[in-house]
Amino acid sequence: MKIIHSDLKKGEIKVKVENLDDLWYLNQIIEKNDLVKGKTLRKIKIGEETQRKQKTVKKPVFLLLQVTQVEFSKTSNILRISGLVKEGPEDVPLDSHHTFNIEENSIIAVIKQKWLKFQINKIKEASKEATAKILICVHDREEAYFALMKKYGYQVLTNIKGNVTKKADVKHVESNFYREVIKQLEEYDKRYALSKIILASPAFWKEELMKELKDENIKEKIILATCSSVTENAFNEVLKRPETENALKQDRIAKEFKHVEELFAEISKNNLASYGLKETKNAATSGAVKTLLITDSFIQKKRNEDKYEAIEETMKTVDSTKGDIIIISSDHEAGKKLDGLGGIAAILRFKLNY
Repeated sequence: MKIIHSDLKKGEIKVKVENLDDLWYLNQIIEKNDLVKGKTLRKIKIGEETQRKQKTVKKPVFLLLQVTQVEFSKTSNILRISGLVKEGPEDVPLDSHHTFNIEENSIIAVIKQKWLKFQINKIKEASKEATAKILICVHDREEAYFALMKKYGYQVLTNIKGNVTKKADVKHVESNFYREVIKQLEEYDKRYALSKIILASPAFWKEELMKELKDENIKEKIILATCSSVTENAFNEVLKRPETENALKQDRIAKEFKHVEELFAEISKNNLASYGLKETKNAATSGAVKTLLITDSFIQKKRNEDKYEAIEETMKTVDSTKGDIIIISSDHEAGKKLDGLGGIAAILRFKLNY
């Protein structure tokens, strides 16, 4: 994301969307009643209503919307911001409904009455240089999965299978399969300009594959890790491994795992933790919240139910008491575990006695 203009005294930040991750960030930041302005297409009727040949055309216009709803679809790569028109050309009625379809290269300005600290931090985080391109490959001697790290989680790219049979020359077949995996690694390295490749397997399969690998450029990028199985679930396991921490230490998802693990450690000790909206809101009101954890899917759910105000109030309370607010993606295991607790929880400064 590129920050084009920022004037926090007026509550306005203007940005250019550069990739899918930026849409995820904006989805966490833009809230109901915020103002969003930008260029968009609007259906305009040409001619008098009494005329038979009245035409409807799509016309580029510059509009200012008061936000009523925000929806993000990772599959369609579009952020939909719906609202009421507050400023625009004469042929667009005020308070009529309109939707911005925000995608790559879109430019919008977001205006808030007050920017919370975590929202400003999210904008700054998104505006930094792109996260290092990290590929994860989990494999054994006959199957391999590949995933690309994303700011909002990871994207599974493909799954390939070998042809190991009891009657075959197992060593020969394994060697051919490893070469197929290596070919796939080389293709992804060329396509994504990878900075790191995390190669994980149960037992010694990764070491066997490394024997087949001749490309020194690829070798330099590889970090070896261990996993207990070869499935899509293995990606979550690999993310927790100490071998991968160095490669992922700058990546937001690794931090999310750490926060959620810290929360569950406190819960297991029946100590400095609260979870569920009611309990977490009470902890925030008491000034006890050190770190507020909330999933993006919980935020979206409450927006859809028109019950977001309680969450917004809790976040503002935490922000005013100098607590940290971390939005956790539900796309990975840490987010799913937090959703299992109700989608919102907190690590506390001190224990509360109710």
